[in-house]
Order: sequence, then structure tokens, then C-alpha cells
Amino acid sequence: MNSNCDILEFKNKEYACTFEITIDLIGGKWKPLIIWHLGTKGTQRFNELKKLIPKITQKMLTQQLRELEADNLVDRKVYAQVPPKVEYSLTDLGKSLMPILSMMCKWGEDYYELITL
Repeated sequence: MNSNCDILEFKNKEYACTFEITIDLIGGKWKPLIIWHLGTKGTQRFNELKKLIPKITQKMLTQQLRELEADNLVDRKVYAQVPPKVEYSLTDLGKSLMPILSMMCKWGEDYYELITL
């Protein structure tokens, strides 16, 4: 683990520390939600994910899924049939994020309860 936050090169980018890499991989408004739903609901088709995250546009969902797939966090399985069928699921690497996201969810619950008292 690089806790000293030395400059790291990864995927043609420079990072001040490994935490930055993590944020780059799963940060943003949609990626944590996509990972969360795939981790808690299991394998999903595109439209199923879209229903679970109604505020995301089709374009953004497509982009985020492609990035997560490129980063080996999500697996995309295409079935050779008509009409085409595509399913998304977490890879083992993606599944390894679930304890982190669960802790974030718990923190959000605690924060909400504290603030809304």
C-alpha cells in the first residue's frame, strides 16, 4: 500500500496516492450506484439497471458501464440471440468493493438519522 502518497503512474495518468486511483475508478454520481445495484441485486440487463437508477440518462449509463467494464469492475455478457441480450454483473474485483460501499451506506444512514433528529 502506498500511504505516503508518492506520485504514481497508472493508466497514462499521474496520481498523488492510491486513494486518488480509487476515487477515479469508482467516484462520481453514478458509478457507486451502479456497483451497489449490481452487488445487491445481482446480474442485471441494461433496462433493469435504468429502472433502478431512474435519473441516469441512457447515454450516461452506457458510458459508466463501459468505463466500469474497462476497469475490470463490471462484466458484460452478450448472448447470441435475436433480439440481442446483454447482462451486466460485478467481477470479483467489483465484488471486492461491496464492503466499502456497505460501510458508506451505513455511514449515510447514521448521518441521516443524526441530522434529521
